[in-house]
Amino acid sequence: MLKDLTSTTKLANGVEMPWVGLGVFKVEDGPEVKQAVIDAINSGYRSIDTASVYGNEKGVGEALKEVDVKREDLFITSKLWNADQGYESTLTAFEATLDRLGLDYLDLYLIHWPVPEANLYQDTWRAFEKLYQEKKIRAIGVSNFKEEHLETLIQGSEITPMVNQVEFHPHLTQEPLRHFCLDHNIQIEAWSPLKQGQLFDNDVLQVIADRHNKSIAQVLVRWDIQSGVVTIPKSTKAHRIKENADVFDFELTYDEMKQINQLNKDERVGPDPSTFNKR
Repeated sequence: MLKDLTSTTKLANGVEMPWVGLGVFKVEDGPEVKQAVIDAINSGYRSIDTASVYGNEKGVGEALKEVDVKREDLFITSKLWNADQGYESTLTAFEATLDRLGLDYLDLYLIHWPVPEANLYQDTWRAFEKLYQEKKIRAIGVSNFKEEHLETLIQGSEITPMVNQVEFHPHLTQEPLRHFCLDHNIQIEAWSPLKQGQLFDNDVLQVIADRHNKSIAQVLVRWDIQSGVVTIPKSTKAHRIKENADVFDFELTYDEMKQINQLNKDERVGPDPSTFNKR
């Protein structure tokens, strides 16, 4: 059994990525995001996931300066927004992200969406490969890419994405995509693992939670890990941040995992990557 928040999975290039991190989507820049990151790291988190479009990279960077943890012990992820796709614009946007975070390098950088209408993600990926080869990023990947986007990207690339961060929860288990990523040694990472709280009144999950004396949120995070999926639950409340990570002292049974898997509805809370073209 995995021991704590320092437990990691090994990416295709050998980089160790924590199984559980803090997501800061829609967390306000300034004191709110700064305190959330500080609370998370003080609770044992070592992975923080932000994005340029979240508008809070500066606050995340300020928090990182205040915590008493070495930079090399942290795993910091950010994402390139759709409007910045393209070779040269990606390089410029990456430097701006580093500057806002106050860092010399990123542990993971992701293309936020494929934006199929623009058809720029292959040019964008060439810039990612350049930054990776220059050791400015320890690992590179994508977010919200379906199988067809990954196939196109892999065919024209030197480096296969190491991570694909996608919407993943019991109502959207993404089985075909997960099998594709497993076959290509791409680590799946879950955003919205708690389905924005929409699963907290589910009877099946409540019975499982009660059986283990845990919350539904804790059951969902544990289900992610046991499914081989890295997860980044979001909260701004210190006690919730701590609670979401208290998942290393129990294990879901085979039958419980099966019950949760059977809740799938192929239902999204976010956009469909095939049609989402906002820039």
